[in-house]
Amino acid sequence: MPSFEILLVVLLGAAAWFWLDSLKVREAAIDAARTACTVDGLMLLDDTVAVSHMTFARRENGRLTLKRTYDFEYSDTGDNRRKGSVMLVGRHVVLLNVGSREPPVVRTLH
Repeated sequence: MPSFEILLVVLLGAAAWFWLDSLKVREAAIDAARTACTVDGLMLLDDTVAVSHMTFARRENGRLTLKRTYDFEYSDTGDNRRKGSVMLVGRHVVLLNVGSREPPVVRTLH
């Protein structure tokens, strides 16, 4: 088998691995965002996340892995959209941010 074909098979295999791994990490990010919103009494809007940043990081054991940050939107009142994010190193959540929320304004009619 010529070297070009071997290289092509290796590249296709790497692309398939990256795609499947990204799907699993994205599912972990959605689960983390959904759980955080449920615990805080928030609504996860669109029930999805979107990758916003990807870089390399080292795990505790020194192995190189991907660090991905996903953004999502949530609502605390049902009438607004707020931004949150979740950061994963490999498939492990290391940071989850649902942003700062202000208490609802109580208004009385006079």
